[in-house]
Amino acid sequence: MPNIPPRPASYDKKVAVVLQGGGALGSYQAGVYEALAGSEYLPDWVAGISIGAINAAIIAGNAPEHRVARLRDFWEGVTATPACLPAPLATVWQTALDAGWGDSRRLGAATALLLGQPGFFAPRPTSAWLFGQSPVSFYETTALKGTLEALVDFDRINSGEMRFSVGAVNVRTGNFAYFDNARTRIRPEHVMASGALPPGFPAVEIDGEFYWDGGLVSNTPLQYVLETVPRRSRLTFQVDVFSAQGPLPTTLIDVQEREKDIRYSSRTRAASTLSRDAQNLRHNIVALWDQLPEALKETPEAKFLYAFGCVTTMDIVQLIYRPVDAQGYAKDFEFSRNTMVARWASGLADAEASLAASPWLAPMGPKEGARTFDVRTPPHPDK
Repeated sequence: MPNIPPRPASYDKKVAVVLQGGGALGSYQAGVYEALAGSEYLPDWVAGISIGAINAAIIAGNAPEHRVARLRDFWEGVTATPACLPAPLATVWQTALDAGWGDSRRLGAATALLLGQPGFFAPRPTSAWLFGQSPVSFYETTALKGTLEALVDFDRINSGEMRFSVGAVNVRTGNFAYFDNARTRIRPEHVMASGALPPGFPAVEIDGEFYWDGGLVSNTPLQYVLETVPRRSRLTFQVDVFSAQGPLPTTLIDVQEREKDIRYSSRTRAASTLSRDAQNLRHNIVALWDQLPEALKETPEAKFLYAFGCVTTMDIVQLIYRPVDAQGYAKDFEFSRNTMVARWASGLADAEASLAASPWLAPMGPKEGARTFDVRTPPHPDK
């Protein structure tokens, strides 16, 4: 780990980690958390969508000293060779993936499509499609519930030691919902609902309502964390696996990848900029209030505006997965072991670089209520 400046006692902001949805890309987030786990910036709040919800549950549902190991258990488990392959074929298949024979990324994606991923999802049996039956998803996720129950202590999440929030969409109403341990007793189903992306995965029933993946509406929980009241001065690590910025596509495969990046990045830079500007406005409302004469403070208009004021300050650190090489349309369901390890390493390196720079330790301007930082490190080739 590079030399990281110590956290001064005067920097007393709370710490949040927000994790975007993105399937197999989520191992980047695990690498980011490994760096944070070795720093003085352990989060008191973790929020996620889809795969970010699964990573968040593993973090919040384990003691600090076990979180990285449990994340590794999950990612090594879901990138193992599917158990349905007979032993000789499984050996050949895994050797091909590990050695990078041919286009190993396409082979890894094909594995997920045809066979599913251990401890995560599996194709519905052929019988489910016979005799006029029409399933509402291509895969079933029973295995994921078992994985969550094995790796996550839900009693720990519900103790409130760390705040935990995951987002999903109500299928019937189309409304976005957050399941938050500040007001809801969290179960595996809440995490599964956040990652139930149709038509691949089935909707998850919770208290009589059915929910799909939160990424259908918003793929990042950033604004939820920043806008929840009462606000606290906070350092937020915004971990995104889809980059809003990218090169002009030159092939149809590039077009598909770029379209997915734009769709699922959920305008994260715009969202963080909007949140920063809103917080700066709140901050300056209070500063202006302090300069008003007492008579003016008593007017209805002044009181109305003052209600929107806030003296808390926010630092937002953007950590965005930016591989140097194109990864193709299937990158979010390409679960090969080598690719997972490379993405994890990229997240670790990017977070370590941000911690080493620690730009949030610079003094805040008197008119600043929020700042955003993006410590851009060179892209990491996934080899």
